[in-house]
Amino acid sequence: MALNIDLSGQVAIITGASGGIGLGVARMLAKAGAYVAACAREISPEWEQFQLEQTASGKPCLFAAMDITDNESVSRFVQQTVLHFGDIDILVSNAGANMFTGAADCDADLWQRSMDLNLKSHWMMSQRCRPYLEQSANGVIIIMTSNHALSTIPGCFPYNVAKTALTGLVRSLAIEWGPSIRTVGIAPGFIDTPGNDAWFQSFPDPQTEREQTVQRHPVGRLGTPDEIGAFCAFLASSYASFASGTTYVVDGGRTALLQD
Repeated sequence: MALNIDLSGQVAIITGASGGIGLGVARMLAKAGAYVAACAREISPEWEQFQLEQTASGKPCLFAAMDITDNESVSRFVQQTVLHFGDIDILVSNAGANMFTGAADCDADLWQRSMDLNLKSHWMMSQRCRPYLEQSANGVIIIMTSNHALSTIPGCFPYNVAKTALTGLVRSLAIEWGPSIRTVGIAPGFIDTPGNDAWFQSFPDPQTEREQTVQRHPVGRLGTPDEIGAFCAFLASSYASFASGTTYVVDGGRTALLQD
């Protein structure tokens, strides 16, 4: 018998789902049979196309355009999801954004914006979903951090600090909310997304920078959003039911390679 990840009938909330990794997660969880409730700051053509495909397949999605750092908006979205689907089984807390500068150049405003989006929002969404995840037979929280949580490069402050703190959030929630809720983290590396493409475009020679980055990966390429989505589907499934309290690095071997 072939190994089959089956999330049929389960309800998954995915934050930051209008594009990039979040949309990849939505695609793969839906492919595994889950109902998808998603949010992002604004809707995108890519999400609209995905939503049309899901509606045509008989599994329409829920989407809310919202500010994930606003506590009241988070509460409304969770309640809207429960009213629409009846429960919540999976939370993939993915929303975030690159906020890069140097430690000496970072001001208090940038620090706070990064902490609100890249750290606090994950905690708030997890809190709001907790009562429903506890009622589920498969309650799981997947928090999207970054390989910057384990090793980093100059000029990625305060993003790297917030992403490092998320590994502590994963451990705390696993300890305090288990066994009814499993909590795991994923630390992606360079995934081929519009956000990372914008980072390459910030260099004088974007193509050369991209090629040099690819060469630092033992697998010889960047990752894809669907690969991260597939890993989320596995972690949300019964096959990963003994996994909790840890963060998995999915970065093509990037952090394994000592840099000259």
